[in-house]
Amino acid sequence: MRTERNLTRLDRVFARLDREPERPAHLDVPRMSRHRVVLFSATLAFYLAIVVAVLTTSWLVRFDWQVMFFRPYQQWPEIHAFLDYWVVLGQRGPTAVMVAAWLGWRSWRQHTLRPLLMFGAALLLLNVTVGAAKLGMGRLGPHYATTIGSNEMWLGGDIFPSGHTANAVVTWGILAYLASTPLTRRYLSALSAVVSLSVGLTTVYLGTHWLSDVFLGWAAGLLILLALPWFEPLIARVEAMIFGLRESLRARRPGVVLAPDTAPAPIAASAMVPQRLATEDTAPARETVGAARSGRPAYLAPGPHTARSERSPVTPAGSRRPPHSDRVPRGTTSARPVAGG
Repeated sequence: MRTERNLTRLDRVFARLDREPERPAHLDVPRMSRHRVVLFSATLAFYLAIVVAVLTTSWLVRFDWQVMFFRPYQQWPEIHAFLDYWVVLGQRGPTAVMVAAWLGWRSWRQHTLRPLLMFGAALLLLNVTVGAAKLGMGRLGPHYATTIGSNEMWLGGDIFPSGHTANAVVTWGILAYLASTPLTRRYLSALSAVVSLSVGLTTVYLGTHWLSDVFLGWAAGLLILLALPWFEPLIARVEAMIFGLRESLRARRPGVVLAPDTAPAPIAASAMVPQRLATEDTAPARETVGAARSGRPAYLAPGPHTARSERSPVTPAGSRRPPHSDRVPRGTTSARPVAGG
């Protein structure tokens, strides 16, 4: 246990992590298995197929225009207010705060920074890959389209792929990826799939994205989740480096004492004697029982005192009654003792 005298807030957090006893014995860390490699390859092929279909202005672009002219928000206006709030589940800011709070609590309970580090790595990959694709292809959205039937590429837009959709896949899918048991991972995977699918279709309903944008956003988010096991060794090294840096800073800090988890030692009685008494007599002061129990300073009268531990026990001999000259014990003759023998 560390003394709370010179601890910073970060030190208290790490100290709390050190004391928490509920770290799982075996963390189920996903591996890059053959099945996952196959899924990653198939998703990458789907991603490239969507990009080629949009670049070549194929049937997918024509279908995008048909859905846009259908105007779903006018067909079902009664659900418009609800979907305005539902689409927030795909926005980066609110969802990142909620998921980071949950993963931070899990890091607190499990003595590990892996959940937060994996979430940070996933968001970094999302920003780099999806952001680069958005800026590189520059597609305009349905509300800003200029030519009917065109793919609206390289016109300065930033909607291809759909950021809401990709963010929903990664943000809610990371909960399933970091699940502790296979059963929990299965349920969370189904839940994240429903949320990401509904968020993507909601953007199409609101008219902010083409349907092909949503297809590419699903593929982009799934690629990031499938690639996370490749980054597990790097995350483990970063976590070890952070804890090692913490220990080095803890060792270099002056005034921080590392002590075992034991009860504090009682204060010596000589330290509680006033300064005036200490100058008058240098003999050890007698510690009273009440002062030792209450922990308050004991103010003793001046004079030599003997500690209880220094006294030699004396066993009383004979009767404890006071002697009487006229009293004779029973069973003896009444003979008066002669003074002086």
